[in-house]
Amino acid sequence: MGEEQAVPLGDAALDADRSKADLEIHKLEAGDAAPRADNPSQLDGREALQPTRLYKRRWMIVLLFSSYSLCNSFQWIQYGIINNIFMKFYNVDAFTIDWMSMIYMLTYIPFIFPVTWLLDKKGLRVIALVATALNCAGTWIKVASVKPNLFAVTFLGQLCCSFAQVFILGMPSRIASVWFGSEEVSTACAIGVFGNQLGIAIGFLVPPILVPNVDDMDELAHHISIMFYITAGVATLLFILVVCVFQERPKLPPTQAQATARTIPPEDYSYTASILRLLRNRPFNLLIVTYGLNVGCFYAVGTLLNRMIIEHYPGEEVNAGRIGLTIVIAGMVGSLICGIWLDKTKTYKQTTLTVYVMALVGMIVYAATLNLGHLWVVFITAGALGFFMTGYLPLGFEFAVELTYPESEGTSSGLLNCSAQVFGIIFTISQGKIMDSFGTLAGNIFLCVFLLIGAIMTGFIKSDLRRQKANLMVKAAGPSDCHNGSLAGASIIKESKF
Repeated sequence: MGEEQAVPLGDAALDADRSKADLEIHKLEAGDAAPRADNPSQLDGREALQPTRLYKRRWMIVLLFSSYSLCNSFQWIQYGIINNIFMKFYNVDAFTIDWMSMIYMLTYIPFIFPVTWLLDKKGLRVIALVATALNCAGTWIKVASVKPNLFAVTFLGQLCCSFAQVFILGMPSRIASVWFGSEEVSTACAIGVFGNQLGIAIGFLVPPILVPNVDDMDELAHHISIMFYITAGVATLLFILVVCVFQERPKLPPTQAQATARTIPPEDYSYTASILRLLRNRPFNLLIVTYGLNVGCFYAVGTLLNRMIIEHYPGEEVNAGRIGLTIVIAGMVGSLICGIWLDKTKTYKQTTLTVYVMALVGMIVYAATLNLGHLWVVFITAGALGFFMTGYLPLGFEFAVELTYPESEGTSSGLLNCSAQVFGIIFTISQGKIMDSFGTLAGNIFLCVFLLIGAIMTGFIKSDLRRQKANLMVKAAGPSDCHNGSLAGASIIKESKF
């Protein structure tokens, strides 16, 4: 990584260089790093802006994170989407295969708090290394489990991957805050969530193609083995890339809010006190519940999708995967659109509430049309559902960061995801039992009721955008500081690659 050197502006050159300095202050990108503020001195008796920069490496970091998040989330649904095939191969019941997805939710709940503490103490790089190492280990354990009598081994591999997920889910908002400017944090967070969603999409699409429903057990074992080897190869490559490329944080912070956060001494930070402050934050508490209800419904739909489709359209395992793919791809588009919209408008509550209500509408339409006998209708309604239901994911993360600033983004994201896992387990088990007793329509109506409750609760969330207020206060103070005092104490920073 190149070094940045500070070059003071002398008093004699002040007049000649003043316009150049002003131009550098306002440029967004120059080479591989971009000046964001240029006045670290005390001017006119007031606290001046601290130097901030945007580095091109930020895109490499978020894309690498998105890639290993993809690899992990693919494995969440790879058993459930071909539920009937794995039931036959391992000779277990449907509920047991459902647990191959629900184990991702169960392990998250007790371990998110120690992992969040580790994130605050050790930083992004350590968390990324542990996540990719666990994910890689889990994939190779599965490679060794391709025999009908080794279900316990494949469950152990899935358990290992589920531990890796604990080190992944809460990272998007933290990476966005640590690496990205205030005008692009929502987009960056959406890209981070994008990888998770793309992995689920591939998890819906690829397993039904790689593992056809054949009766010969040896042939079936061969197909399963191919899927597991491909996953292990990708996971190994991503682990190596993280070891070589993933960086803890940029040398200079991207925003004044992040610069302020860096000035807090580690000994002044108490993880327990942070948790207690968050739990006393009423708007955030409402968001915890509403986020959990929405994402818990998505987890239930994803886990049980194969059973829903096969009940009404027997033999359509591949199309069940394609419908799941449609849900998630539409959600990825929704995530990116919502992220860009938030960066432009900062209308966090209005956007969150609108998307939530539309997710409810989408769920009602999907439930009402599932049993009509036309798969093309299911594709359309599932896509509409996915656009809003999974498009909600980055909205919840970014709204939480706004409501809880300056608390750690990892802590707020962890609490949101913990709520989602709890509701995901409850909804998956409950909807599965309702479907067994009363059919898929009753199970989907069950989810609609809770989405309605979540939409109503979202309307009561007070929109206290603390991070935006902090950045706006600094921006408001900055120009006056720059023009009221001498620029002799200022510095222009030369940038070099990465």
